[in-house]
Amino acid sequence: MYTGIIQHIGSVRSISAVATGVRVVIDPAGWPFVPAPGDSVAVDGCCLTLVDPVDQHNGLFAFDAIPETLDKTTIGLLGAGDRVNLEAPLRMGDRLDGHTVQGHVDGRGVIDAVETAEGYRVRVKLSSDLMKFMIPKGSITIDGISLTLAEVDPRGQTVTVALIPETLERTTLGAKGAGDAVNIEADMMVKTIVHTMEHMELAEI
Repeated sequence: MYTGIIQHIGSVRSISAVATGVRVVIDPAGWPFVPAPGDSVAVDGCCLTLVDPVDQHNGLFAFDAIPETLDKTTIGLLGAGDRVNLEAPLRMGDRLDGHTVQGHVDGRGVIDAVETAEGYRVRVKLSSDLMKFMIPKGSITIDGISLTLAEVDPRGQTVTVALIPETLERTTLGAKGAGDAVNIEADMMVKTIVHTMEHMELAEI
């Protein structure tokens, strides 16, 4: 479980094919968090399990991504040198500064536009499967970042978020532009309500 408050930015050292999918090696670049094999880390909002420390002296992290992960996230689109948002999992007693994030990416969105005339706003195009979970002023996780929905446009199938300077400085989202794919996780509470209502309707038929 995570909060969507990014703690560090790392970079992809390498990505290569393995029997189960791909192996992604990340350089955490001085991040003080030191996970052990089997621990989880959110990488651009995707909860991945550390499979191998790779090189204890250099402190690199390695994660294996299976086909399901590659299908729903941007992990398979990464290349050497790409920067990624990192967050360690919550511990009992930690502050919940963002919102409850599982690290279970629901799908990919595509940045439709970046507007900087009045503040910094990013509009993201979503599939209809994701749009049903979007509510005005609700929460969304984009590349692991906990954000508030400033606008929801069901007809255009887009959502807009406003980014403060702190978010632009501490995450990778400010470096992305129109056409870039991003990981999307909808709010867990909204997903639970929608899922329950849909199954109630099916049960009544």
